[in-house]
Amino acid sequence: MKRGLIFGLAVCAGLLGGGAAFIGSQSSVSPAAIEASVIRTPALLERAWRLPVAAAFNSDVTWQSNGSRCGPASIANAFRSIGEEETTEAQVLEGTGKCWTGFCIIGLTLDELAEVARAHTERKVSVIRDLTAEQFHEHMKHANDPDRRYIINFTREEIFGGGGGHHSPIGGYLEAEDAVFVLDVNENYKPWLVKRERLFKAMDTFDGDRKRGLLLIQ
Repeated sequence: MKRGLIFGLAVCAGLLGGGAAFIGSQSSVSPAAIEASVIRTPALLERAWRLPVAAAFNSDVTWQSNGSRCGPASIANAFRSIGEEETTEAQVLEGTGKCWTGFCIIGLTLDELAEVARAHTERKVSVIRDLTAEQFHEHMKHANDPDRRYIINFTREEIFGGGGGHHSPIGGYLEAEDAVFVLDVNENYKPWLVKRERLFKAMDTFDGDRKRGLLLIQ
């Protein structure tokens, strides 16, 4: 699958790694479709925000500045939650040579995002891909560990029926409901819960010639 671009500007909310979309089209999914596709029961969201990792975000997510910067925004939010100094998109991108135009042209792959993270932390940063459903479940069991931050790369198509590739931090896992709390950095979507199996299917897709996956900071 070729990584194309239209006018040189492709976005995370477009086809990350598999095509292009206009910057202004951050969400091709209607608000009604978004609400119908995920879990936002107030009581469950309240519980999710109290999970150890989610609580470190202080019920606050800084939205990506444009449709192409979901990756840097995810790193910035994750860094803020663990006390790193670089807590803005500009700060995490500084010195990396990436997205210097103000846009991440055709988006960042998971490996490129790992490079951005490693540039500004001494923590271990790992790219985890080619997981089985069982292995993904094991990682989600660790998603409430305060010393870990997961960022997931997934395609919205599997969850919302539209939209493209995207990065967002994981805020935790409600094991009793088998639901993952995704701290979506796109303001059109906002944080949501989804069944683990559906999120796995959205991650178990291709970005170019490689599978999407998880970024682990610990």
